[in-house]
Amino acid sequence: MNICVFLSAADLDDCYTEPAREFAELLGRGGHTLVWGGSESGLMKVVADGVQEAGGRLVGVSVDFLADRARTNADEMVIARDLAERKALLLEKADAVVIMVGGTGTLDEATEILELKKHGKHAKPVVLLNTAGFYDGLRQQFQRMEDEGFLPLPLTDLVFFAKDGVGALAHLEESAGRR
Repeated sequence: MNICVFLSAADLDDCYTEPAREFAELLGRGGHTLVWGGSESGLMKVVADGVQEAGGRLVGVSVDFLADRARTNADEMVIARDLAERKALLLEKADAVVIMVGGTGTLDEATEILELKKHGKHAKPVVLLNTAGFYDGLRQQFQRMEDEGFLPLPLTDLVFFAKDGVGALAHLEESAGRR
């Protein structure tokens, strides 16, 4: 399965990097392909290293103004001309999406992917990997949106919240089996 992962390129605390590495190793050992932003820094590098070292493939989609930070030994690397094209290519190359910890870029990617799913533009499973409770506030906001009628379909049809990589991957593999 080609699994797109949206996440930070920042260097982060061990409470985020260790679970990310464990998830990456699960992906690689499972024979999955990581589809990611292609960066050779921060959490993106941790995940790419873990997938590659565990035997998985790497498909990167960088953007022209970050091309100098792209991983040189990925199995495939595409350079998009802007962030909009990058997001579209990442989704196109993926069978499923996992959103890990990140900043405004990751939040932008997450909300766009969910908006596209809400409008039926894709039916790929989406998982928010809630490492160390990072997305507790977002989950609460999404629940409020559902409760107050802002979502045209149940939240559970849009996104699955996983507390760890094992739960995230199990959900993706189960979802793939249903399609």
